[in-house]
Amino acid sequence: MKGVIFMSRKPVYPIEIRIEVGRAYAEGKMTARELVEKFCISSKGDVMKWGALYKKHGEEGFRVQRSSYSGDFKLTVIEYMHNTNASLSQTAAHFNIPSRESIRKWERIYYEEGKEALYEERRGRASKMGTKRPRKSKKNLETNEDLLAEVQRLRMENEYLKKLNALVQEREKSKKPTK
Repeated sequence: MKGVIFMSRKPVYPIEIRIEVGRAYAEGKMTARELVEKFCISSKGDVMKWGALYKKHGEEGFRVQRSSYSGDFKLTVIEYMHNTNASLSQTAAHFNIPSRESIRKWERIYYEEGKEALYEERRGRASKMGTKRPRKSKKNLETNEDLLAEVQRLRMENEYLKKLNALVQEREKSKKPTK
């Protein structure tokens, strides 16, 4: 594979190849399978992603790379994906985000910890000093509250059944004739 660089497991293709493949796929000149074979690309998914990126942003979409995103931008991305029922790949192409895994991570944070958590900076190594308290997710708090409510309800039900049982036994006792 000429010009392909292997970083860890996933190959990195030169920008010229990505643009050429994206253009050919977006314009319908070749199918994804034909482009995979012609350019020795590891997956059809890459071809489709580059095609969508080219269709949406043209050649410029391959050159723009951001290193960090604001909380407002992350929230906009997640809300767009939910409102339009777009897939991770479609959303990544629409907003020109290189990795759909970033969007997957934002979505997980959104559901588990709420939209406020998207504004927190999470890059870098975690502090070993213990100055930061571990985050408690809203999901865990809601689950705990639900469990406490259920325990309370079950205790009340248990008390009610005990009283009912005592009344039934008392009634049976009074109905028995004494000798």
